[in-house]
Amino acid sequence: MSVFNNLVANTLPCFPKKLVGHLSRHYISGEQLDDAVRVGRELMAEGCCLTLDVLGEHVQRPEETHAYAKLYLQVVERIARDGLDANVSVKPTQMGLVLDPALCRANYRAILEQVDRQGNFLRIDMEDTPFTDATLDLHDELRAQYPGRVGVVIQAYLRRTLSDIEQRLIPAGTHLRLCKGIYKEPVELAYHGYQEIRDNYLRCLEALLGAGNYVGIATHDRLLVEGALRIIKRLKLAPDRYEFQMLLGVLPGLRREIIGQGHKLRVYVPFGEAWFAYSTRRLKENPDLVTHFVKDFFRKH
Repeated sequence: MSVFNNLVANTLPCFPKKLVGHLSRHYISGEQLDDAVRVGRELMAEGCCLTLDVLGEHVQRPEETHAYAKLYLQVVERIARDGLDANVSVKPTQMGLVLDPALCRANYRAILEQVDRQGNFLRIDMEDTPFTDATLDLHDELRAQYPGRVGVVIQAYLRRTLSDIEQRLIPAGTHLRLCKGIYKEPVELAYHGYQEIRDNYLRCLEALLGAGNYVGIATHDRLLVEGALRIIKRLKLAPDRYEFQMLLGVLPGLRREIIGQGHKLRVYVPFGEAWFAYSTRRLKENPDLVTHFVKDFFRKH
């Protein structure tokens, strides 16, 4: 199956755009903000809350970063206007981190001014390891300027993550999303075995929850969901001390189970014109997703 996965992932950019759109339509709300709002309302009717995300990363020109920042201002305004239970998630390379760190910070501040006025929240996404330190530094700077309005993502498959948690993130009381991690990283930087990634995820989660950090438990792995629930029960945590998080279109049955048990669950709702590049890049970065897409396709049909 891994040979098939790699073959599909690496040739996907050559496939007709319509076919790629068919594969990805369950996982991307659409090209426009109206699409994300429509899908978001449907999810809220199920009892979910939302993170809205404008697709696009590794932007090449400063004017593109300004355009994305302007679109995020519209997203934050729309959330307030429509009364959505939603926040936003923003990638550093989308805001210009590769081009100029000062440009990146300025774009984030422009969005955060609006976030702060609306009493909302912004999550700084984490990308691959060349940007880990810069992203954490960016978070620390912005969090000091906008307390209570900024959080960050950490990835459990990185070998450094538990140390980052214990030495940096717990002392600061950081608001975190904990995910496994999707980018392909060398073995000296990241765990590669499924079980060792799961084990480290639960170690990181227990350290964070035990220290009182608010954590977005971002996973579609039932074993990790069950492990998280055991930790929550053992620590006797109130429901307002954590939330579960899932991607749009992935395992809606598990999503409904978690909500049905009384836990808060946030769905990541991506939209934007960069959906084709996002879909093909994600599959090339992680060909194992092909298996999930194929299985999900046959379940639905």
